[in-house]
Amino acid sequence: MPTLPTILPRRPIRPLFRASRTLLLACALGGAALAQAQLFSKDADWKETEVPPPPAFDQNKLVAIDMPPYMTLKFGIDPGTIKVSDDGVVRYVVVATHKEGGGFNAFYEGLRCATAEYKSYARFNNGSWDLTPAPEWKRLGDRNSTYTKALATQALCRGNAPRASVGEMVRYLRAPVREVE
Repeated sequence: MPTLPTILPRRPIRPLFRASRTLLLACALGGAALAQAQLFSKDADWKETEVPPPPAFDQNKLVAIDMPPYMTLKFGIDPGTIKVSDDGVVRYVVVATHKEGGGFNAFYEGLRCATAEYKSYARFNNGSWDLTPAPEWKRLGDRNSTYTKALATQALCRGNAPRASVGEMVRYLRAPVREVE
């Protein structure tokens, strides 16, 4: 005579589901913490390379940075001055002019996409560069002007890294695409 299968008492699935969901969340958070720790430990070892002297720039070759229409200054960057160093810093010369004409200001700056920071190395005055005595990295969000943040998001950075090449940066400068932040 065949035996009938034994029916096990039914266990509630809900507590088992909650436990597995909690375990999955704990693993995900642990992995994220590990990845963040690795990111910051690499960042702690980062060191800026020697900064080259300010390059010559040509006001006739400036490519405009897309700025809000209410701005009284217009900003442009000479593509020939954009350089990406081995430390991941994008250095460039940016020129500010009044929309109605007149004088101009030029700045030699560095942008670190990995940390969303910038540094001003020198300012162009009376035909020559005046070096900043002790330049320091500052957060993009702390800046009085918005041009550096616009430059970073429109052209120089893709997320937390410089774009693949200076050519790609220039293409984005000439035809900015607003990326979702």
